[in-house]
Amino acid sequence: MNISAALVKELRERTGSGMMECKKSLVEAGGDLDAAIEIMRKAGLAKADKKSSRTAAEGRLAVKSSSDGKRAVVIEINSETDFVAKNDDFIAFADAVAQTVLEAGAGSVAEVLSLNLAGTNVSVDESRKELVAKLGENINVRRFERYESANGLVASYLHGTRIGVLVETKGGDAALGKDIAMHVAASKPVCVDESGVSPDLIAKEREIGLAQIEKEENEKPEDKRKPADLIQKIADGKIKKFLGEITLLGQPFVKDDKQTVGALLKSKGASVVRFTRLEVGEGIEKEESNFAEEVMAQAGLRQPLDS
Repeated sequence: MNISAALVKELRERTGSGMMECKKSLVEAGGDLDAAIEIMRKAGLAKADKKSSRTAAEGRLAVKSSSDGKRAVVIEINSETDFVAKNDDFIAFADAVAQTVLEAGAGSVAEVLSLNLAGTNVSVDESRKELVAKLGENINVRRFERYESANGLVASYLHGTRIGVLVETKGGDAALGKDIAMHVAASKPVCVDESGVSPDLIAKEREIGLAQIEKEENEKPEDKRKPADLIQKIADGKIKKFLGEITLLGQPFVKDDKQTVGALLKSKGASVVRFTRLEVGEGIEKEESNFAEEVMAQAGLRQPLDS
């Protein structure tokens, strides 16, 4: 099977493994990238499975909260370059869109675009188009989350301009909510607790864990191999560790790693209802380009030949 260099390159970036290992796995997987990663993980060859978390687009996040701590919004506005994302007009637009959603609420980006921008009689979309014309780059309102709590509090946290978090809590106070939001920003949990983890994901991780253990055991002399029941217990331990790594309540608290987030919340008589973590450009594939070549092309010039 013909495996492209680009596919090998992507697999290397996602796993950190060698070129030949990547190509071999892709051939075995019939060119399926995810299947190749699973093959490599089972073989114990992958150094890291980074999945598709690379930030590939520019822009910024904006966060707004109500004074009573019951409502908050985080919204992502994208631009083509980081230069424009730092422009004062772009920053003001992002903040105004966040304020618009906080005040009016909306169920979709399309609905947000139809609302009047906070403090104006012009729609968000018309304001966006005006900004595109002014700054000379494509600008998009990509996504947002808006929380409103009837019986608890909504905390928000913005790390720089690229990571934004909302957390709804019951019990505790605003300071605790802020701490949990900061933890989510730093530790990237997948869900609140084990109930939010797909049984299929757990089954797949167990399968991978067993394959890794069995590979290690098969490399030993037969009389040195662990019995089947002990292998199952080791696999159970791997699953427990895995769940601790991806669930908010199971993770060590970033400000005190001697206790888990779950233990911290319990000590405060509080719980987390839900959380959202957004990072600029997540999941957007960005085309790689040569800036010098772009400038030359736009100027109608040819690149000089190498001397």
